Amino acid sequence: MIGMSRLFGRLAFAASLLLLAAPGHAQQPDVGDEPGLIANDDFELPPELRKQMVFFRTSEPPGTIVVQTSERYLYLVQGNNRALRYGIGVGREGFQWQGLLKISRKAEWPDWVPPPEMIQRQPYLPRFMAGGPGNPLGARAMYLGSTVYRIHGTNRPDTIGTAISSGCFRLVNADVADLYERVPVGTKVVVRQRPSL
Repeated sequence: MIGMSRLFGRLAFAASLLLLAAPGHAQQPDVGDEPGLIANDDFELPPELRKQMVFFRTSEPPGTIVVQTSERYLYLVQGNNRALRYGIGVGREGFQWQGLLKISRKAEWPDWVPPPEMIQRQPYLPRFMAGGPGNPLGARAMYLGSTVYRIHGTNRPDTIGTAISSGCFRLVNADVADLYERVPVGTKVVVRQRPSL
């Protein structure tokens, strides 16, 4: 009997070593990257992150998208000091950026092909994932120039208002579908770290 319990003890110890050495176990997934998770479309954003018309002073023409990463908002300029404001999730520390781009392509229920840089950081990610409800890009994607960055939906609506992405801007699926219908390919996108005075 003692020999049998030692054998089970050794087997359990060996199994735990295998688990610790398994690829992907040492690196835990990022909070915002959960391929296959179906979005909870009943999730309700806090009032301040819901789509709404707001006062917004800018010299940008109507139809321009202005992303304020520090505020966690995307603005679609309407003119007359007004803009549609959407709550967004932004890049985590070290993955935030600023610049001027244009929407180069749009896609409904886009496929996801994580770029090589992302695979290097997160080797557990799939190399390809077909579009659909469990896809981290969500219901729509608007591609920014020739970069790897996108404005897209999400299967994690609870991450809106946070800084956890690899540099993309995410909206809840209803909001990204609304924005998608309002902006054509070629739309100017201004990404700012801090609001301008």
